[in-house]
Amino acid sequence: MISVRLSPAFAVARTAALAAGLPAMILLAGCGSQPRSGPGTSPPARPVLGRLSGAFSHGTGFGSAEPPKIFNGGDPTGLVSKIQWSGWGGQRVTGTGLAEYIGPGQSVATGRQARATVVAFHLGRCHGTLMYKAVEWFFPQHGQSFSPVNYENVCAGTFHGTH
Repeated sequence: MISVRLSPAFAVARTAALAAGLPAMILLAGCGSQPRSGPGTSPPARPVLGRLSGAFSHGTGFGSAEPPKIFNGGDPTGLVSKIQWSGWGGQRVTGTGLAEYIGPGQSVATGRQARATVVAFHLGRCHGTLMYKAVEWFFPQHGQSFSPVNYENVCAGTFHGTH
C-alpha cells in the first residue's frame, strides 16, 4: 500500500468532493500542471498596445494589454470601442469592435457605427516595453482589408502610410 500525505487544502477539497458525490480522481486532474513560481521566476512579459505619445498622446487604450477601447485623440474615425481581442501575445493579434465608418467621398458628419477588424502588429520593444508598435482597423464588409503599410505607429505616435 502506498502512503500519500495530502496537503490540508487538498484534504478539505477531497472531503468536500466526496461529500458531494464526486469521484476523488477529478481532484487529481490538473495537479502539477500549474506553472512554478517563486524566487528567481517571473511571469512572461505581457505586451501592451503602444504608448501615449506624439499625435496619440491624448488617446485612450494605449499602454494597456487587450484594451476594450482605442481612441487616438482625433476625430470620431479614430475611435474603436467594444473590442474583443483574439490571440493576444502572438506576433500579430486581431480584434473586432465598433468604429465610425465613413464611405468614399463622405464627410465625417455622415459616418455611422460599423463592425471593424483591428490588427495590432510589429511586436517588439519600444522604450524598453514589450508592445505592439502598430495598429490599424478596417471594415471588411465594405471591401477593405488589412494592409501592413497603412497604420498608426503607436510607439512613436505617428501615422504611417496614406492617412
